[in-house]
Amino acid sequence: MMNRCLTALTVLVLLLMLPKAMPAQSRVLTEAPPAAGGFSAARLARLDSGMHDWVKQKWINGSVVLIARHGKIVFYKAHGVNDMTTKAPLDKNGIFRVASQTKALTTVAVMMLWEEGKFSLDDPVARFLPAFANQKVLVSFNPKDTTYTTVPAKRPVTIRDLLTHTSGLGYPGIGTPAEIAIYAKSDVTGGVGVRNQKQSDVMNRLGRLPLFFQPGEQWKYGLNMDVLGFLIEKWSGMSLEAFFQKRICQPLGMKDTYFNLPPEKGPRLVNFFVGDSTGNMQKQASVFNGGLDMNYPLQKTDYFSGGGGMSSTVYDYAIFLQMLLNGGEYNGVRLLGRNTVRLMTMNQIGDLNPNIGDHAADNKFGFGFLVISENGSRFTPSQAGTYSWGGVFSTSYWVDPKEDMLVLIYRQMWGPYVPNTDKAFKPLVYQAIND
Repeated sequence: MMNRCLTALTVLVLLLMLPKAMPAQSRVLTEAPPAAGGFSAARLARLDSGMHDWVKQKWINGSVVLIARHGKIVFYKAHGVNDMTTKAPLDKNGIFRVASQTKALTTVAVMMLWEEGKFSLDDPVARFLPAFANQKVLVSFNPKDTTYTTVPAKRPVTIRDLLTHTSGLGYPGIGTPAEIAIYAKSDVTGGVGVRNQKQSDVMNRLGRLPLFFQPGEQWKYGLNMDVLGFLIEKWSGMSLEAFFQKRICQPLGMKDTYFNLPPEKGPRLVNFFVGDSTGNMQKQASVFNGGLDMNYPLQKTDYFSGGGGMSSTVYDYAIFLQMLLNGGEYNGVRLLGRNTVRLMTMNQIGDLNPNIGDHAADNKFGFGFLVISENGSRFTPSQAGTYSWGGVFSTSYWVDPKEDMLVLIYRQMWGPYVPNTDKAFKPLVYQAIND
């Protein structure tokens, strides 16, 4: 009997000694020598040289890069010029149009309100936006007269469908010819630079237009975050701009992130360029055949797109990403529970595959983020579980939780050689890890 008691006591002691699962350690970003973040200074110099070479080879006019690991900013530099005529340097504190990087803030805002019990993830969108009731799905489209045929949707679109881009919504301007034509006919846009429209009117028109596949049956990049941005306003009782500022940016100390950029910060707005195959780069006042004035951050608007439209700095957005890497908390401010962040950054689309980016069929999608799967990790030095996104004006980021690292690269240009910088960049980051 005594031997059995001693054995049981021994097992209990051993169990108490086992390491316990701990939440992600909260870190506040601080600049530090590379070694403090487990990086080699000599190897990071290769990235420095690479950024210089991209400009010298006329791939891009310039770029800003920030790398933080274990909360230590080990690399934060700009290379290149912001003005081809004066050769004014690109400032690492410049304000960039981050476009679809707005979507991550929208996702965080949605999940904050979900935690407050404002809705269920599987609630039909029509519960909050009646125009989305009794939706139809496109069957055929006639490009000659833009007529089409539909069938009833098998089930309602849910909040979860919007978060995962599995709703059936398309994207104006960058979607299929049918998407572009149908949305253009109803004056539904991508949401950036919109003025003289009420978002409620646009959402009501969108809800009555056909979906492009049955909800939940495919993955397709669409206007989902624009709908969620409008729902945030209904759930919170404040504009999306006000919600972002009061509930996310100000609490985190993000001082340079806006829909409406204050005039006094206008000089910090980075110029936008378009390059050609000869390496010639021209500053552009507008894009999309004049459809979007690139000075839009300074043109007052009350149309706040949850899918785009924000401007920010590399440093501000790094704070936002560190909050996620910390499990929803930064500098004593908790926006989300750590298990909510887990939901956002894991596979939420099952056997479906996101049809965007390189090796798309090998990766997954969470709530608002592309997520590298175990299978997809064979194509990249990023570890499985890395989540990422970017913006159409050539800004991008990723967070690698297993490496406790966040990385951002911002450019403001289009051109045939911009993808070359993406291909060169990621290996230059990972090869410099030295622990």
